[in-house]
Order: sequence, then structure tokens, then C-alpha cells
Amino acid sequence: MASPKEIRVIQLIDSLEPGGAERMAVTIANGLTEQVAFSGLVTTRLEGGLKSTINEKVGYAFLNKKKAIDIKALIRLRDYIKANKVNTVHAHGSSYFFAALLKMTMPSLQIFWHDHFGNRVHAKNNYFLLRILSVFFSGVFTVNELLKDWAQKKLQVKNVEFLSNFTSETTDEIPVTILKGTSDKRIVFLANLHYPKNHILALRSFLASQIANEGWTLHLIGKDKKDSYSEELKNFIQQNNLQDTVFIYGTCTDVKSILKQAKVGILVSSYEGFPVTLLEYGMAELTVISTDVGYCNTIIQNNKTGYLIPSDSDELLTEAFINLSNESHENDTLAKNLNTFVKNNYDPEKVIQKIMEAYQKYL
Repeated sequence: MASPKEIRVIQLIDSLEPGGAERMAVTIANGLTEQVAFSGLVTTRLEGGLKSTINEKVGYAFLNKKKAIDIKALIRLRDYIKANKVNTVHAHGSSYFFAALLKMTMPSLQIFWHDHFGNRVHAKNNYFLLRILSVFFSGVFTVNELLKDWAQKKLQVKNVEFLSNFTSETTDEIPVTILKGTSDKRIVFLANLHYPKNHILALRSFLASQIANEGWTLHLIGKDKKDSYSEELKNFIQQNNLQDTVFIYGTCTDVKSILKQAKVGILVSSYEGFPVTLLEYGMAELTVISTDVGYCNTIIQNNKTGYLIPSDSDELLTEAFINLSNESHENDTLAKNLNTFVKNNYDPEKVIQKIMEAYQKYL
């Protein structure tokens, strides 16, 4: 097995717009800087707010890819690989396609694919291209056990491992976002404004609970594409006179600073893989409401580390909002329990070690 100091690796990601897969790519690149000979991060298609969170020791490149098969971008990537003597590519999400093209031109490279898509198991898509190109993968990381089982059955690769997400306490972010409302009655929903995050469910239940009358406020943090999804949310806020209690902030990169200003964190998606958001809520010692989807029920155990409810239930989410507004002591206990659970079970050092061991097997 190769030494960690022989590892020269890049994280390959399509975008640096804030999102779960994107945050994990940056977090892994940052976490590897002191452990391997070279840790880099390459974004193919789009830069974004997360660029400012990349450690200065991480080698960074932007390919400015314009189409699926972009020869100029592929040449730029090859040049970067050669200049930094990279031997391992850790491709996140849909960037597997570009990684496979790269492998065809540089056969000695080791390609690891990281699957973050929580609904892949239930999707109607048969992922024919992914299944064909998986022959180029040395290994696959998945964010939950269902995805691991799917990959073992469907992909042409033997080495498939569940890899828990993690978050780091260290950050170079610059605090800029100031939340409105009262500090001990702020509810944060950290998720980009798109399906399947189900923001409209949160708005309907927040309104029905009437906890706004007690001073509670709801804060939506995440990319606003200004499309029909966000338009529905804004219309609902306007029509129900929630302008003084529900706030949309758009993309924010100072997540840890934002969470310090809140009391409650919610995630009410229709489906998930392994949401980093829940770990971030736990590290910030927030009381959490989450839907029971994907890996969420491993982190949020009902009435122990938070409130866990079925997905798409207005009634039960409304009830959870009312409960948290009436149970201040219970909320504090749940928040502390979650904080302890996250620190004990999602240690960054252990996850980074597991990643390096996977790389080492193939060098």
C-alpha cells in the first residue's frame, strides 16, 4: 500500500455554488492538505460562493467547461494534472462523466466517484451512461447504505464504500449576514430554493402553527434562482402577510456565522442522501426538525436528538413547530444531545483517514 505522502489528488466538482456535494468537495480538499503530498480542487463548469472557503494550501483551477464534451476544457484539466503530478481524481456527482473522459486519455489515473444523490435508488432513470462509464472507476463512495447497495448491484466496480459526510469546526469565512428577528426565536432553513427541499411545506406549516404571533421568525438561506419555485414562495409570503416574519436571503457563504444567530434549524425535504446541513445544525447546537428521508433518521432520532417527522406532512410539521415554541428546556436538551452525537460520530479525522486508505490501495 502506498504512503499517504504519495497521494496527489484533486476533488472534481461541476460547480462551487453552495450545495451539499459542493460543500463536501471543498471540505475534503481542505481536510487533505496536511495529510497528502498534494490536495487540489478543480471546478469544471461554474465558480460560486464556496470558492472563498477553499484553504489557501489547496491547489485550485477552474476549467470553464461550456458543453458536455469540451475538448479545450479537457486539455486544460490534463495540463493541470500533469503540472501537479496528480495520480488520483475524486469526482463528485455528475462530474464523473468528465473524469471518465480524462481516464480515457490518461489510463494511469485512479478515479473515485462520490455519489451524493439521495433519490437515485427510486428514480426511473436507469443511468445507462453511468453504468457503462463505471468500468473506469477504482472505487465508489456513497452517502448512505441504500446508495451503496444500488452501486454494488448496478455498477461495474467492486470497491464500494459508505462514506459519512462530515463538517469541520475550522473556517475562513467572513461573517457578513445579519439575521432579522429575535435571536432565541429564529428558525433557519439552510437549503437552496429548489425541489426537493419543500420550502412551501415549511411556509404553510409555519403559518398554520401561528408561532409568528409569539415572535418566531423563519429564515430561508440558499440560492434563489428566481424561478417558478421561488416565485411560489414569495407569493405565499406576500398573500399571507408574512413579510415581517419570513425572510429570504439568497446565497450566503458565512454559514457558521448565520447558524450562531439562530435557535432552530429545519430540513423538510421530500428526499435526501446524507444532508451536511444536519451536521452543521448539530455543530451549531441548534434544535432540529427534520423529515424522515435518506440518512436523516440516523442523525435525528425523534425526541432524542431532534424532532423527526414523515415527509410531506403539513399537520405533523405544524405540530412540531408548536412543540418547539412551547418546550424551551426540552429543546435545549435535544440540541445538546445532537451536538454530542455529531461530535462523537462524524469526526473529520476518521473520515479523511478512510478516504486516504481507499486512495492508497490503488497507487
